[in-house]
Amino acid sequence: MSDVTKQEKKQVRVWADGCFDLAHFGHANSLRQAKKAGDYLIVGVHSDEEVLQNKGPPVMTEDERYKVIRAIKWVDEVVTAAPYVTQLETLDEYNCDFCVHGNDITLDADGKDTYRLVKDAGRYREVQRTAGISTTDVVGRMLLMTKTHHLPDAALSDNIEKVEDNSTSASCSTMRSPYTGISHFLPSTRKIVQFAEGKEPQPSDKIVYCPGSFDLFHVGHVDFLEQASKLGDYVIVGLHTDKEINRTENSNYPIMNLHERTLSVLANKYVSEVVIGAPYKVTQELLEHFNVDVVVRGKTSYNYAADSTDPYEIPKEMGIYHEVDSGNDMSTQKIVARIIANRIKFRERNQLKEAKELRNMKRMEEKRRQEELEEQGVDH
Repeated sequence: MSDVTKQEKKQVRVWADGCFDLAHFGHANSLRQAKKAGDYLIVGVHSDEEVLQNKGPPVMTEDERYKVIRAIKWVDEVVTAAPYVTQLETLDEYNCDFCVHGNDITLDADGKDTYRLVKDAGRYREVQRTAGISTTDVVGRMLLMTKTHHLPDAALSDNIEKVEDNSTSASCSTMRSPYTGISHFLPSTRKIVQFAEGKEPQPSDKIVYCPGSFDLFHVGHVDFLEQASKLGDYVIVGLHTDKEINRTENSNYPIMNLHERTLSVLANKYVSEVVIGAPYKVTQELLEHFNVDVVVRGKTSYNYAADSTDPYEIPKEMGIYHEVDSGNDMSTQKIVARIIANRIKFRERNQLKEAKELRNMKRMEEKRRQEELEEQGVDH
């Protein structure tokens, strides 16, 4: 027997950190890739004070952000109030081999790379950021809410219904930084496969079905799904279409389109499967197809189906309808209200963030040109 097989394989411990404000599938994808780089993933989440000092006011509180990150299925451990500039001492304290971050720019209050220390020490690895999504983008969508903002080319729509007029809208569409400007996520089957577990329910599993919009996936959703998961063994989330949410919310929702919401929900550790574009009315056919044992929803009110009937009529008649109290009154509407109420602060935050990124990009370009000139001087 070789020495390698005699000794237990060393566990590779990975560190990742961030604000994770309005945590979305882009954050989850970064953490998924970080977990793939090792065996055990520790995620440091910055405090409200650190975020405010280095980036601007966070939308979600530190406790809300801690809970959402703990619920991402690739995360093994969360460290609260992690330093904004990643320290070698932090990696050593948690026995992490290296730090992982996306290939975008993260700067501190002085405009310096927050990963400069671990980079200089050779304990930094980079993964591909998810194009088409960022917290700044999501904030921008809420500052310019329309019936079609979640669709490509939404700005060209003739039926834009704005929350505020053009003079105060802070749409972010004029930003030039590749890390801060609004773009549109392009869904693919590969991305869904990467997020999905692909685990089939066992014959003895109790199937729990949770329909809803799950827009702007937040801490309230996390608490609800945790409670729902206690009622069975295999949780299926049925996501309603964008058109259906537009109809039932009677407002400018959803913030996130169906594909974006699919990935956000799939990243949650309590969810086993997602039905993409589930009917608003829970049908007999759906219940039989997925062998559903219990249909679960929260204590919030809901609208009637398009045919003016109760969308939960069938599971109620079958005696399998159940309501749970998540103990959390957070909602997508409340998050939007936070943004709108503080729109000037968040607009300034987005603009300052972009300005720092542009200054850093300019410094990098000047450094590159200087290095090229020095190389040419050596050649001559």
